[in-house]
Amino acid sequence: MPRGVDQGSAAGRVERDRVLPNIRTSMHRAVAAVFVLALAAGCATTSSKPPQSAFDDIPVPNGLTYVPSKSTVIESPTVKAARLVYRGRIEVDSLAAAMRATLEASGWRQVSSTATADHGITQVYEKSGSPLEVRLIDGWWYTYVEMTASRVRQ
Repeated sequence: MPRGVDQGSAAGRVERDRVLPNIRTSMHRAVAAVFVLALAAGCATTSSKPPQSAFDDIPVPNGLTYVPSKSTVIESPTVKAARLVYRGRIEVDSLAAAMRATLEASGWRQVSSTATADHGITQVYEKSGSPLEVRLIDGWWYTYVEMTASRVRQ
């Protein structure tokens, strides 16, 4: 409200009625601009570089982004173990088929696969005595892939 305008007079009410819609319109535009910028920033989180893997023979399908804050890699002189988490906007059933195809092409043998509504799809693989568990979880916004593997170093 401009200073010096008397709220009680008719001229003050007319001035107030003229200024308030302009302020409201400006606020709506500012809020809309902030919303559009936040949405654009959220959509720009995918990376063009290939996803990271702690093991060379465990391929990661394109379209997934590595989530380091949820991942863990443990290395010792004799053992290497990892829990790697990725996320992407990929339909869970097609991602399960892509995971199976790429892992089998890399020499992994599928041991089992289960699917439940509450816990998603779990695939278990084996290669040269080393296990690999792949969990595919369909989240509200992203599909999450959790790979747990261990390997004895020689």
